[in-house]
Order: sequence, then C-alpha cells, then structure tokens
Amino acid sequence: MSLGLCATGVLTSSAAQAQTRGGTLRAIVQPEPPLLMLGLNQQIPTQYVAGKIYESLLTWSPELQAQPGLAKSWEISKDGKTYTFTLQSGVKWHDGKPFSADDVVFSVDKFLREVHPRARVIINQFVASVKALSPTRVEIKLKEPFAPFLKAFVSDNMPIVPKHIYDGTDYKNNPANQTPIGTGPFKFKEWKKGSYIILVCNPDYWQAGKPYLDEIVFNVIPDAASRAVAFERGDVQVLRSGDADNVDIKRLKALPNVQYTTKGWEMFAQQSYIQMNQRKPPFDNVKVRQAVMAAINRKFVVDNIFFGLGKVATGPVSSNTPFYSSDVPAYAFDLKKARALVKESGVDLSKTPVKILSYPYGAAWDRLAEYTRQSLEQIGFKVEIESADAGTWSKRVSDFDFDLTFSFTSQYGDPALGVSRLYLTRNIVKGSAFVNNQGYKNAAMDELWDKAAAATSNDERSKAYATIQKTLVEEVANGYLFELENPTLYSGKVHNLVKSAIGLNDTFADVYLDK
Repeated sequence: MSLGLCATGVLTSSAAQAQTRGGTLRAIVQPEPPLLMLGLNQQIPTQYVAGKIYESLLTWSPELQAQPGLAKSWEISKDGKTYTFTLQSGVKWHDGKPFSADDVVFSVDKFLREVHPRARVIINQFVASVKALSPTRVEIKLKEPFAPFLKAFVSDNMPIVPKHIYDGTDYKNNPANQTPIGTGPFKFKEWKKGSYIILVCNPDYWQAGKPYLDEIVFNVIPDAASRAVAFERGDVQVLRSGDADNVDIKRLKALPNVQYTTKGWEMFAQQSYIQMNQRKPPFDNVKVRQAVMAAINRKFVVDNIFFGLGKVATGPVSSNTPFYSSDVPAYAFDLKKARALVKESGVDLSKTPVKILSYPYGAAWDRLAEYTRQSLEQIGFKVEIESADAGTWSKRVSDFDFDLTFSFTSQYGDPALGVSRLYLTRNIVKGSAFVNNQGYKNAAMDELWDKAAAATSNDERSKAYATIQKTLVEEVANGYLFELENPTLYSGKVHNLVKSAIGLNDTFADVYLDK
C-alpha cells in the first residue's frame, strides 16, 4: 500500500491513531458524470465524486441531526429569522487561497441564488440578506421563519464555492468547472474521459490528520456485467446502487468478506417517477396522464425489474419523509380502466406518437423503458425509445426536449426542500434537469406550497402538505413509481464508508483501508 502526501499527516487523537493510513480506494462512477462542479450539476454521479471535493456548512447524522462542517457552530434567533454561523479556522481552498466568510456570502447570495435548481427556490423565497460579520462569522437573515432551513446545508444542496474563482465570471462557462476547486479532503487530479477520475488527498485539509486515503480512483465501466466482475475480482472495492444489475446483488452480497448496507440515504429518501411533458399533446390532458398510471403495474416494476429493492410510491412525498400523507387517490393496475380514461380524454393517441427518453442509470431503467413502452402500446399509444447518456439526458430534460422520461430525486428531509421544486410554477426554468421540467401549473398549489413552507406550526404544515399530495396525485403532476432502496456492497477491508445521512456522497475523510 502506497504512502502519499497524507500518509505523514499529524494524528490528533487516540481514536485517529487506530486508523490505517495510505492506500487507494477503487470505486465505480456510472454513468460518467457530465461535470464535477457540484454547484452547477447535481446528478447522482456528480454528487458521488464531487462530494469529496466540495463541502457545505453542515453535515448530517443518520438521525438527521446537524453536525459541524465548514461551520463549527451556529445560533438561531428566538424569532427563527436570523442564523449566525461561526466558521472553521485555517481552512484553505485547494489552490491554497484562504477560505473565509466572503466565500459563504458569495455562494449563498449570488452563485447558488442564480444557478442552483433547489437552493435558489429556498434562497429566493426566504433569504433576505447574507453578510460577513467577520472573516469567520456569517449572518443569514430570513424574510420569515423557515423551520427546515438548516437542512438546506447539504454538500450538493448548498456547496460552498470559491469566490475568487467565480465572482464576476460566466459561472456555467468558467474554465475552473473542468478542474474543480473545493475545501474537501480530496483534490481533483485527473479525468480521462471514458476511463477514470482520480482524486488525491488534500494535505492541507482543515481536519488535522485526515483524510487517511492517498487517493480515490473512480473507474468508468459502461457494462453492468463487467462492473460486477470487477468487484468480484477485487479490482474495485465499492459497488453503489446501480453499479451492478439488481439481479446480481444477492449473489455478490454472498461473496466472502463482502459487507452490505442500505444505510446512508436518510437525507435523500429517493423517489422515482415518470415525467410527462405537459406542454403538448397527449400529456397536456390529465385523463391521459391518469391512464398512464392505470396502465403501469408498479408492483411488478418493483418486484421484477428492480428485484424488490423499492416500495411502491403513493405520491410525491416519500413515506420516509416528514409530512407524508397516504390519503391520496390510488391508481390500481387496470388496463380496462386505462383504456376508458383514454376514451374519456377524447385524445386520438394514434395521432400523437410519443418517444420515451431513456434514463441512463443502468439496465433496470432500460428494462423499465421497455416495460413502459409495452404497457402504453396496450392502451393505444404509439411509442419509440430514444437512448441517451447522462449529459444528453440532462441537457434534453433541462431544455424541456422530451415527451416522457424517468427520474428520481431526493427529498432532503422536508417537502419544502426536496419536493416543492418539482411543482412550483416559478421553477419552470431551463437549465436544470431537477426542477419543474414537466411544466405542471397550479396557482392554488403554488400558494399552498409557500404557505406550508413558511408555517411555524407542524400541524398547519401537515394539513397543507396533505392537500398538496392529494391534488398532485389526482392531477398526475408526475407519475409516481416507487421509493428507492439503495444497497451498497463493499470489501471488508474498507472501513467508515457510510457514516452519515448522505452516505457515499459524503467526503470520505474518515474512510481507511486495511493493509
């Protein structure tokens, strides 16, 4: 095992001294991310790799309790409108420049407010001002109380970016997007497209003695069977959900010295759905969207396409997220009912052929596209499937250039953080694949979303979200499929891999390998 720059770092506690230093962790990133600038792209593979480069003010325990990140402490005023963060001292950007409160002010008040699909919804609605009280203290004043505000500070939701690199530039075309610079325990070294991404330890990381690893290599292996073989042979030590075909999980899990967990997704509570472009026929007709729901056997999808790694969704809010309500219309699998709904719609499906834009996250999603095509053809649709890589999928969905596609998104511990962004009329904005891309519009729901987000009473919020869920399911604002269950398999030689509510997307500062 190699000894690199970080292998000689100072250890500061007896607990730290128990860790083995050095070595290379080999993992897989698939599909290959289009970008590693976490403030501009939040696709799952980007989160996985760039979560080691960028950090937020806070981290989160599996119980969703806030823990120190770039902020070592924080205070909330009695009226719930002023948040004061005290920052870690001695933090440097990967280019050696000092990190300060000015970076936080720039990130929240300018960069994320403009470009981030989730953060900008919260910032624009609630944040009145962001200012530096000193180089290590930041004050954020809200227009009104917003109970889940702290939960917005997750690395992919509120990544802190370097002001000295981005201020005054065209954010999306800044050359630094190709060589990301953060404050995290690992620094970008090399990206050979189609082959690998290499991150190396940050010897100046603000947590003394960390990270323990010398480097992380994310291998790009397009074929699912080849990824499974690479894990079996020990060429890679970590398999994320989707890296291997779900049919192989049980076999790989049984291999000697393989560890298995479904933890590390508490913050995300990922939910999958069908996006139907509501700007044009046939999906501008609610009866057609309801027919799609009746035509798809979602239990079959979970049991046979995703091999039981999921739970049929009832609506837009995951059952693992606060304010979930089961009091929503049910869509049973019923082809006869689906055909009747098509007839009620008055839409001639033969005159509105549709294309399914495939979701580039592995064989199970390809099979879901095939199954959906067959299901829709049984009720009169004419359907084609278009293939796409991750970059193409993101671009086309961001530009609203699709008929029907699939997606899954994270809920971030509160509907105001992870769900509302997909349905607010004001969030029908080009440039992100994780906003209201389908074009759903309902002014009454917009008002209720805002009322629920701003309410200080949990009872008031619960009632508002219950109404929202019932309406969105009735109107098929999206076609709700299932709640994802995400397995992680890893070598027994790997330690501290999943420690927080964001699991594999966290920094890996504490990960170490047996020699």
